[in-house]
Amino acid sequence: MANSTSSTAGSAANSPLLFWRDGAIAHIRFNRPAMLNAIDIPSANAFLDACRKLSVDQEVRVVVISGEGRAFIAGGDLAVMRNNPVEAVRALITPMHEGIMLLAGLAAPVIASVHGAVAGGGMGVALVSDVVIAAADTRFNLAYVNIGTSPDCSSSWVLPRLVGMRKAMEIALLGETLDAAEALRLGLINRVVPAVDLENETLRLARRLADGPPLAQARIKRLMRESLDRGLQEQLDAEAENFLACAGTSDFAEGVNAFFEKRPARYRGR
Repeated sequence: MANSTSSTAGSAANSPLLFWRDGAIAHIRFNRPAMLNAIDIPSANAFLDACRKLSVDQEVRVVVISGEGRAFIAGGDLAVMRNNPVEAVRALITPMHEGIMLLAGLAAPVIASVHGAVAGGGMGVALVSDVVIAAADTRFNLAYVNIGTSPDCSSSWVLPRLVGMRKAMEIALLGETLDAAEALRLGLINRVVPAVDLENETLRLARRLADGPPLAQARIKRLMRESLDRGLQEQLDAEAENFLACAGTSDFAEGVNAFFEKRPARYRGR
């Protein structure tokens, strides 16, 4: 495997979204720092293009989503929506939603590495990821109600599942800002680290996941994401089916042998 590869989306520094792969770790970085990475139509289309590439890349074991500059993503670019708002919103939402569906369905774990402003669609992109690591200076705001609209980019689906219906209603209806400590307390994010450590801690977590068993990770993701739409018996049946499938893999044999031999397991995705 090559140590690093780049796609056309990430080939130019002035691209609205950078996309590259470093070994088994793929990176999506929103790259409009002067606009706090607010999502415009080119960046939405580039996001979809990156997600399509990831959906067919069997060598990717982890995906990291981040933002360049002072923010993760400060929502959609309102300047785009001022003229012909219905057409502009449709042109933004269509690729973003298709990309989010592909992202959520990836076998590989997805890490959102966030800092600064995380608002609107940026909050949806972060929360639909599997793990969120945040700098201590991060501020979250769903924000839609503050401009007279309802949510997109998955947040109305994710929020009630993460924090419960009552708290989700409060977050969505009041449009108040949450700091990283409160987001951690509510379960919106997984970890908070000092801002200066965010990149290193994100890569440390990404490498740990990349060294894990990819076939099992994919099944864990699917079981967890589908669990809230199933009854207990249906979920028990799915657990049994997936455990049995894992038990027949070389990775499972390697994991068991490594346990008894008291050494790190070396998973190959077989």
